[in-house]
Amino acid sequence: MPDVTITLEPDLTLKGDLNVPQAARGIVAFAHGSGSSHLSPRNRAVAQALADAGFATLLFDLLTFNEEVHRSNVFDIPLLASRLIAASTWIEGNDEIAGLGLAYFGASTGSAAALTAAAEQGERVSAVISRGGRPDLALNLDAVRAPTLLIVGGADYEVLDLNREAQRQLRCPSELAVVPGATHLFEEPGALEQVKNLAVDWLGRYLSPSHSTERPTASS
Repeated sequence: MPDVTITLEPDLTLKGDLNVPQAARGIVAFAHGSGSSHLSPRNRAVAQALADAGFATLLFDLLTFNEEVHRSNVFDIPLLASRLIAASTWIEGNDEIAGLGLAYFGASTGSAAALTAAAEQGERVSAVISRGGRPDLALNLDAVRAPTLLIVGGADYEVLDLNREAQRQLRCPSELAVVPGATHLFEEPGALEQVKNLAVDWLGRYLSPSHSTERPTASS
């Protein structure tokens, strides 16, 4: 994946990886969770599966190195969401990917950031996927318009309960997909493969080359 530098302000840049397959079907921006980075092996594995399915992917750090030192920033959902929104603006200004439909893939606290950013932007975001996420930490869940897929491990009991409650607050099309026997990091054999398949299917339904939240027709 080619390295990119996302300049948000003259003195604020974030590192990331951008992968754009030919005739990309849309772009997915990843928001990693606390204690992780854009080098997360699980997110990178999912990103590769999405790229293989024709989706562009952007994995990037929501915080600078100096910001990550302060633990409070890692759980500052409004801050993380603002960085995701800024990265979305960067995407729109990049000639290679401008105009592609936009989706978010969040893990852990990154899911809260993704949903918060989606709630603020309305139809600008076509789909959201959460893996082992904390949607309960998101702001304005009832304002999310993008179809949202919540993927949780069946053995991740506390997080599963939190996702069930969060789904009840959503007013957009949503599904809760439970991966049987999987724990929080989906390290069990075959668990991450199920995450990949679920993500590809969801984006195939809701993310198209141009901005749209409508389900593609069978002929598309």
